[in-house]
Amino acid sequence: MPIRLALYQPDIAPNAGTLARLCACLALELHIVEPAGFPVGDAGFRRAGMDYLDRAAIRRHASFAAFEAWRAQEGARLILATTRAAASYVDFRFAAGDVLLLGRESAGVPEAAHAAADARLLIPLAAGARSLNVALAGAMIAGEALRQLGAFPAAGTAA
Repeated sequence: MPIRLALYQPDIAPNAGTLARLCACLALELHIVEPAGFPVGDAGFRRAGMDYLDRAAIRRHASFAAFEAWRAQEGARLILATTRAAASYVDFRFAAGDVLLLGRESAGVPEAAHAAADARLLIPLAAGARSLNVALAGAMIAGEALRQLGAFPAAGTAA
């Protein structure tokens, strides 16, 4: 697995569904750290994920502690996307098996997640801009990681 995406207690179903679709299309795992702010079968989640949800490898973790236990067992680095970082994602060297953690749209992640992160990355934005939509941020960073690792899926049908 080149990288994995993880959502910390996602609270906007269509964004989570969009990321599930991204993961299905790029052959990535999506990890959801519960509790989510919506039922994972929510209509908005299903609408955004479309028929790709059946192809998505989605793993749910009951809590951040359960997610961390899984990550420790995998020996995977935790890469946190955050507006509180100093390092740009384009300057970071991704490694196979990295887990990219995306926070809640409404509140990001708690200090425990910041403390657990092996790296904290940001997407440079224009002056005055606060943040991107979490699905866009996840797609940008995942794309860069896959580019670096030469791990995009073999050509199939175009997006």
